[in-house]
Amino acid sequence: MRDYLIEKLYECSKKPYQKYFKKNEPWQINKSELMNYPENSLGYGLGNFLYKYHFDIQEKLEDHDIIHVLTKTGISVYEEIGMQYYLLGNGKKSLYLFAVIASGTIFYPKQISYFIRQFKKGKRAFAFHHLDFSKMLFLPITTIQEAFNI
Repeated sequence: MRDYLIEKLYECSKKPYQKYFKKNEPWQINKSELMNYPENSLGYGLGNFLYKYHFDIQEKLEDHDIIHVLTKTGISVYEEIGMQYYLLGNGKKSLYLFAVIASGTIFYPKQISYFIRQFKKGKRAFAFHHLDFSKMLFLPITTIQEAFNI
């Protein structure tokens, strides 16, 4: 029930967040084009992630799925919350991030040790949350992970 509630909250907040808070331009690429990138590249990894989970590119939210690829974070509700803890540790601050962390901590108190581990991982990594990943799609995933200690 709580997973359903959190997912509904996300769905209700996604459109206003995209429209009013995300100022970046949407990437001009689709997931089938991503599969044409070199096999170990970030672009290919993103395409593979999108196909694996039957997702489409979310306009202006492309970085979110890139973070999944780079951090190897799953897509369950508590893992999504954990990824926000990771990003907080990495230095990201936004109203949306704080809302997810607050609601996630309340709904998933038994996952607090996982959340703390994710925060610490984010803290150990060099700040990367602010990068323009659209310009990094040809780079090997491992090169980015090693460069930023992800």
